[in-house]
Amino acid sequence: MGKTKRIGILTGGGDCPGLNAAIRAVAKTSIFGHQIEVIGIEDGYEGLINNKTRILQTKDVSGILTQGGTILGTSNRANPFAYGEEKKDVSEEVFKNFHNLKLDALICVGGDGTLHIAHELTQLGMPVVGIPKTIDNDVEATDFTIGFDSACAVATEAIDNIHSTAESHHRVMIIELMGRYTGWVALYAGVAGGGDIILIPEIPYKIDKICQEVKRRGKFGKRFSIVVVAEGVKFEDKELVVKKRVKASTDQIRLGGVSYKIAQHLEELTGLEARVIILGHLQRGGKPTDFDRILATQFGKKAVDLALAENFGYMSSLQHGKITSVPIESAIRNLKKVNLDSPLIEAARGVGTCFGD
Repeated sequence: MGKTKRIGILTGGGDCPGLNAAIRAVAKTSIFGHQIEVIGIEDGYEGLINNKTRILQTKDVSGILTQGGTILGTSNRANPFAYGEEKKDVSEEVFKNFHNLKLDALICVGGDGTLHIAHELTQLGMPVVGIPKTIDNDVEATDFTIGFDSACAVATEAIDNIHSTAESHHRVMIIELMGRYTGWVALYAGVAGGGDIILIPEIPYKIDKICQEVKRRGKFGKRFSIVVVAEGVKFEDKELVVKKRVKASTDQIRLGGVSYKIAQHLEELTGLEARVIILGHLQRGGKPTDFDRILATQFGKKAVDLALAENFGYMSSLQHGKITSVPIESAIRNLKKVNLDSPLIEAARGVGTCFGD
C-alpha cells in the first residue's frame, strides 16, 4: 500500500459534464488521504505521447466540481498504438514518458475507445486503472457512466421546449440526439420529455409505422408529434447515415443527419410539415447534474483505492446501486446496448409511446 507515491490522470475521448468532478476526486483523495502527488496529463493520450503534463495541487481542483468539460483537455485522435494519419505505433514513447515522470499508476478516464487503449497498455505492463465516462452510456459492466445523466438532462429540456412550438404550428418535430450506436440517451430523454415516437438503434423502425402513429394522433385531435431519434438508427433498417469520417480519430465515423431523411419521408407520406433539430454537442456541455457529480466523486475515490491496492487493469463501476470494480476487459468486450425487455421500454409502451416497430 505504501509503494504508490505518484499517480497520473488523463481524460480521453469526447468531453462531458462530470470529468472535472472525477479529476477533483482523484486529486483530493490522493493528496489529503495518502500524501500522493498527482500529475495531470493534458489532452488525453496526446499528453502521454508528447509529454504534456502538470502537477495538480489542491488549488488546481478547488471550485471545479460544478464545471463542465475537463481542465486537463482531451483528444479522441491520440491512440498510442495507431497515432496520426499514418497510424504509427508510439507506445514505446508512452512507456518512456511514463517512467520519466516516475509514475506508479495511471488513471484513465474515458469511454470505450479510451478504455480499449488502457487495456492494451495494461497488457504490456503499465499499471492502469480506469474510470468509465461517456454520455452514450455504452460501456458494459457498469449501470451508468459519468456524463450520461447530464446529457439526458440537456436533451430532456430541449424536448420540453420544443413541445410548445410543435403544438402551435401543428408540426412534426424531430429531435436527433447523440449516442453513437446505442439508444440510451434517446430512450431516457425521450421518455422523460414525453416523446410521442422514440427511435433507437436496438429497435428497427418502419417509416410507415411512424406515419400511422402521426395520423392516429391527428384523428384524436393531436395535430403535432414529437419524434426523438438516436443518431445511430439505420435509415429504413439499411445503413447508418454518416456525416463525415475523420481518419486520425480512434473512431473515424461521425454520425448525424438521419433525421432529415426521416423528415422528408414523413412529409411525403403524411403531407404534414416536419422540422429537424439536431442537438449535437450541446449535450456535452453545461454543468454536471447532481447525479454525475456524486458518481464522478465516488468513481474517482474508488480509482485511487484500486491504484493503492495495485489492482491494475480494473475500473470503477456502479452495479445495482453500489460502487465496485470490474476488469476493464469485461467493460470493453461489447458495446452495452438497450435491452429490448428493458422496464423503461415496457413503461414507455404502456403510456402509448411508439418505437416505430
